[in-house]
Amino acid sequence: MSSSIDKAKDKLSQAPEALSSAAANPSQTTSSVLHNPYIRPALPFINGGLAGMSATAAIQPIDMIKVRLQLAGEGIKTGPRPTPLSVAREVIAAGKVLDLYTGLSAGLLRQAVYTTARLGFFDTFMGKLTERAKAKGKGIGFSERAAAGLTAGGLAAIVGNPADLALIRMQSDGLKPKAERANYKNVLDALTRIAKAEGVTALWAGAYPTVVRAMALNFGQLAFFSEAKTRLKDTGLGPRTQTLCASGVAGFFASFFSLPFDFVKTRLQKQSKRPDGTLPYKGMMDCFKKVAKEEGLLRFYRGFATYYVRIAPHAMVTLIVADYLGYLTK
Repeated sequence: MSSSIDKAKDKLSQAPEALSSAAANPSQTTSSVLHNPYIRPALPFINGGLAGMSATAAIQPIDMIKVRLQLAGEGIKTGPRPTPLSVAREVIAAGKVLDLYTGLSAGLLRQAVYTTARLGFFDTFMGKLTERAKAKGKGIGFSERAAAGLTAGGLAAIVGNPADLALIRMQSDGLKPKAERANYKNVLDALTRIAKAEGVTALWAGAYPTVVRAMALNFGQLAFFSEAKTRLKDTGLGPRTQTLCASGVAGFFASFFSLPFDFVKTRLQKQSKRPDGTLPYKGMMDCFKKVAKEEGLLRFYRGFATYYVRIAPHAMVTLIVADYLGYLTK
């Protein structure tokens, strides 16, 4: 007992010296903290979450318009086609400019969970695959990057589905008649009320297309970003220009591969039971079939420009911030 007390006293006596050393050499102290064996594995996840939340705060109005475009004209093959500008005008006319930020709390929570996981898993998987390739005297290839992106996206989507569902419900709430609106206060209110009314498992509604969409998006975004950066190394472009160009390429492929699944995910997460207790869509494949038959195949790519404008800048901001944070925390 006395030896434990002596050790504690000894530690306390060393505290002022440690604090003065930290004040004199802040960079060295920061470096030692970042290289702590317990902190180091968590850095890719922390950096990914911060990067994703930064991007969402900037892109949320575009995401709101994208969701409203996907839900417009449900079940109708012909008729007037809404545009991003007409949707934005409708939202503002029905309320105020800040309504374009509806669901921001859900978007930030989704990024805190989903992007933290997907970028963290991707960096972790890439690190392991790179080590394995070096041990064999080889370089890492596109197939390894694709596998890391697909796996990271799928795992992260499962974890982030409740926040994603809450985001869709909050953004689509304004399309209902006033008497039927839920008027969610924030993401926690949405999650609590959905779980109480429909059961906890309802928070994973649309999880299948969400996972497939995430895998497609990550395949396009992370795999092509990593591949593009590798190919741009010998072009003479500066590091920042390389990152910007690579993220632009990644944004296009992420949009192209993931939009049909994003469309179906939105429809499934927005749907609610009819008076007879049935749902409009039984699942992902049923939604694909009904939309193709009733609204046409091109409906899956309606709003591609808006989706790209949402995905590409989000991918660019996320990847650039994550790249920069990775550089700072080396």
